[in-house]
Amino acid sequence: MSIQVYEMAHSPYCIPITQALTAFGIDFDRVSVPNWDRGEVIRLTQGAYYQVPVLRHDEKVVYETSSNSLDIARYVDLNFAEGRLFPREYAGIHEIAIDFIENDLELLTFKLVDPSYCDSIDNIENRIQVIRHKERRFGRGCVDEWKNSKPLIRAKADELLTRFQAALMTKPFLFGETPIYADFALYGIIGNMTYQGWNELGEAQSDLKDWAKRVENYRF
Repeated sequence: MSIQVYEMAHSPYCIPITQALTAFGIDFDRVSVPNWDRGEVIRLTQGAYYQVPVLRHDEKVVYETSSNSLDIARYVDLNFAEGRLFPREYAGIHEIAIDFIENDLELLTFKLVDPSYCDSIDNIENRIQVIRHKERRFGRGCVDEWKNSKPLIRAKADELLTRFQAALMTKPFLFGETPIYADFALYGIIGNMTYQGWNELGEAQSDLKDWAKRVENYRF
């Protein structure tokens, strides 16, 4: 069996997939995709997709079919996790939690890391390509705006993270004794936010810190 995950290491959508595969003891290879060159992904998906992650399982290529789909996570669940990523008893409320994590929360947290990420790209042509890609969606000067507004953005993100901090005061994972996909999704958001140490969880978020270590070390 051959498995490759085409990823950007800091992506909040790649981290959950690679961490879930790791938790289930699945051997896979990581293929790094430069943010400024999506050609390999485009070729792999025959022009149907240019985002990450993309999962290749032998000859099967899996990618998201919409902006809110969970096709890769559900493929991992079906083929490697025996339904433990999306347990039936949490159906519905689980998807609501994932939607909140991957949309409302991620809409804030990526703005905390992106200015530092862009600054870290040494090649000026590659850096400008990444910035222009973001500006096409969020408007000219958005990266500088996020850098200047960092305290306000962080305060709003922390307000949302407080809900998860409260939930984790009474149980080891978001829905009980073992992690499910919402845990991996949140782990991806926090992994992105704290990538390279550019941001850190605060002292008041100790339960989140402990939970992140449990997710990182958990093996089914």
